[in-house]
Amino acid sequence: MAPAAAGQGRAGRHGHPSNRSRFIVSAAVTVLGTGIMGSGMARSLLRAGLDVTVWNRSAGKALALAEEGARAAAAPAEAVAGADVVITMLFDAESVASVVSDALDGFPADAVWLQTSTVGVTGAQELAALASRGGIRMLDAPVLGTKAPAENGQLTVLASGARELRPHVEPVLRAIGGRTQWVSDTLGDASRLKLAVNAWVATVVAGVAQSLSLTRQLGLDPQQFLDAVAGSALDAPYVRLKGSAMIAEDYTPSFEIGNLLKDLDLVRAAMAGSGTDSTLTDAVRARFAAASTRGHTASDMAAVITAY
Repeated sequence: MAPAAAGQGRAGRHGHPSNRSRFIVSAAVTVLGTGIMGSGMARSLLRAGLDVTVWNRSAGKALALAEEGARAAAAPAEAVAGADVVITMLFDAESVASVVSDALDGFPADAVWLQTSTVGVTGAQELAALASRGGIRMLDAPVLGTKAPAENGQLTVLASGARELRPHVEPVLRAIGGRTQWVSDTLGDASRLKLAVNAWVATVVAGVAQSLSLTRQLGLDPQQFLDAVAGSALDAPYVRLKGSAMIAEDYTPSFEIGNLLKDLDLVRAAMAGSGTDSTLTDAVRARFAAASTRGHTASDMAAVITAY
């Protein structure tokens, strides 16, 4: 089916019903939140030929995307009007809930809300309840990846929710991700898995920082550590990516330490709720917190090496 022209056959929830079939090739996508991740996702959607509307609390970030072909909206309700799929990529569950609440009057009756922010177990439950109260069809879809994968359409999407909604969002998932893992039909399960993955990411990055620092403090070139593990079972692309950034002292943000600290707090809450020992995560978080107090809250997580 050819994509509909922007605005055709669409109405808000208080307008006339849409005359489109229930599942379509998504033509119109709204991105609420255009920070590092959201702006990259918006560009990937534009490259895929989708009709993209963006909104951001700091309007300048949305206006920059307007120069690349997106439509910048002045308010959330305006942004979602006429959308087939609405993506939220915001800091936390509270900010997502606030923005979506402001947008409720503009949501088309047949739109699907693709919630891609990292919000934790409780946050996912609260947002699912908001969707239910507002009569919004929702999928839980946090993403794995940082700035470059978002810009290149190579994120990994962890998704959960009603199986019948999947065809509706498939073109969007293909545009923003290199792979989608459908975790389950239970809304919120993808957010649970995202916490486990982020706990591992933080542990790996902190561990690389520790080993590079130890190598240097023992009087050796830290590159020797990366060379020693290269190509072995201990190696990984992320080890080399973040390790090289640490050696170069390049902390240009792809995933800011402040955001990671928020995520690690969500991980610790999930551990407490599930009876999982958090000793390791507590220690890892302490290293990132130390780097934050050294002025690196807005730096890439590679700056954790400054805590050693």
